[in-house]
Amino acid sequence: MPKKTPLSSEAFTFEGKLPLRQAIPLGLQHVLAMFVGNLTPLLIITGACGLAGGEFADLQVSLLQNAMLVAGLVTLLQLFAIGPIGGKVPIIMGTSSGFIGVFNSVTTTMGGGILTYGAIMGASIIGGLFETVLGAFLKPLRRFFPSVVTGTVVLSIGLSLIAVGISSFGGGSGAVDYGSVENLLLGIFVLVVILIFKHCPNRFLSSSSILMGIIAGYIAAGLMGLFLPTTGVTAEGAAYTKAWVLDWSKVANASWFAVPQLMPVKPVFDMRAIAPVMIMFIVTAVETVGDISGVMVGGLDREATDKELAGGVMCDGLGSSFAALFGVLPNTSFSQNVGLVTMTKVVNRFALATGALFLVLCGLIPKLGALVSMMPQAVLGGAAVMMFSSIVISGIQLITREPLTPRNLSIVSVALGLGYGIGANPGVLVQAPQFVTLIFGGSGIVPAALVAILLNVLLPKEKK
Repeated sequence: MPKKTPLSSEAFTFEGKLPLRQAIPLGLQHVLAMFVGNLTPLLIITGACGLAGGEFADLQVSLLQNAMLVAGLVTLLQLFAIGPIGGKVPIIMGTSSGFIGVFNSVTTTMGGGILTYGAIMGASIIGGLFETVLGAFLKPLRRFFPSVVTGTVVLSIGLSLIAVGISSFGGGSGAVDYGSVENLLLGIFVLVVILIFKHCPNRFLSSSSILMGIIAGYIAAGLMGLFLPTTGVTAEGAAYTKAWVLDWSKVANASWFAVPQLMPVKPVFDMRAIAPVMIMFIVTAVETVGDISGVMVGGLDREATDKELAGGVMCDGLGSSFAALFGVLPNTSFSQNVGLVTMTKVVNRFALATGALFLVLCGLIPKLGALVSMMPQAVLGGAAVMMFSSIVISGIQLITREPLTPRNLSIVSVALGLGYGIGANPGVLVQAPQFVTLIFGGSGIVPAALVAILLNVLLPKEKK
């Protein structure tokens, strides 16, 4: 008898009815792919504002818990939609890292503290509502976002994320043992396991390759802790725990249940924060258009419709305003998961919804969140290298959907040259006016997107 394929073909259709036993692991690997990235921006910005310890320690824990709950709820809104809000596209939503540069600049300008964080929340509420309005009028604006523009944005997203993936591969840039042999070997091991499962004949295991690699990484890190030293000593004589060690104390110290707190930080409305953040929301809208375009091309082999793009952008905006009410940074489409969808071709809404429900559970049951949050960075890096490279390929596919005319080549070349160049070397803007640094200094995605849009408007179109 011919061997039956364990993975249902419904996994590769958006509205297909997928068995729960298959939907759960497929959804869980999305959570594992974005979990650390969903929490990292909050850790960075609360630290910059001086809310990382002391009297604010409990507040930071509450914000991290809220971040998981909000990501799950906003993802469900994106998947199923309420009226025009939500694109009904296979996108996972989460705390955006694209705003880190802008928020850091706002913190420097306003001096930090709880009032500065409140101003960031106020700016996020206003900016989110602004993006929602922008999404409602996206159809007449779509002519500014042809595939050469959205493809350039997707490509710049992928290129910028590869550096993040490689940083995790080495154990995380903040690790004392960054780039150690143990971290590199653990990342390579995870990558090899993913490749083995990705190209095995069993379609279910192939589509769950990221999850299999991460589980194997947990097991390998646990075994390493039995045979290798788990601590080291710096040149100054200070002891430290190595980055690949599984910290089970996070799970032990986490409570079983906690109710998320609404508005843990009172919003403050200050133009010093609102002005730069609103500009960033425009770029976020373009990035979301690029993410949705990338996931539809990479996962469903078709272009996104006007309704899907408009609903997706409106969900981005309203989701960000909703997140700010819980003290969480803006929630936008997660490019990591776009890479996962394009790599596995699993676009099933029910599978992604199980991942979103797990995030909601993590927001209510901190022990579940702690179990995932203790993932070694090297394990995440081994998976991220594969996923982020898939985003680059999706961007190339979008760009090449149209003929590579001299005009299109100029748009891609100049936008990527400036965008990726500034993203790789933000110090080049050190003498620029502050508003330029606020807009362009945080991420190469921002200048790449704006330059691509501008050139698409200014360069004369070739006659057909």
